[in-house]
Amino acid sequence: MAENCPILTPAEKQVVDIIKRADDTLAAAVSQALQEVTRQAAEEMQAAGQEQSAPALQYFASVVHQRMYCLMCGADSNTFEGGDPDIAYHVIRNSQNIAKHYWAADIEPYPPK
Repeated sequence: MAENCPILTPAEKQVVDIIKRADDTLAAAVSQALQEVTRQAAEEMQAAGQEQSAPALQYFASVVHQRMYCLMCGADSNTFEGGDPDIAYHVIRNSQNIAKHYWAADIEPYPPK
């Protein structure tokens, strides 16, 4: 079965382009911030004689991920209180679907509600 692919109006295309540029800017800023805090932590850990304990970039990425998860769910990122469990469910299910579809993860996503 062929899928319909709507042709965007010039105004719709403009909106898509604006959002795409904002997405790209955000991704670049987050990537740059992760690299900067990783470098800063490594320098400070080295100055303290603890260079072997310096967190990897992935540690800081997981911190961002956790805080964004809380933001998306409406929870306090320090206490995890106040989040919407329905949104949390859908965010987790989306991640499971991505892992299964794009990375062939051996996982069955939560069933739809």
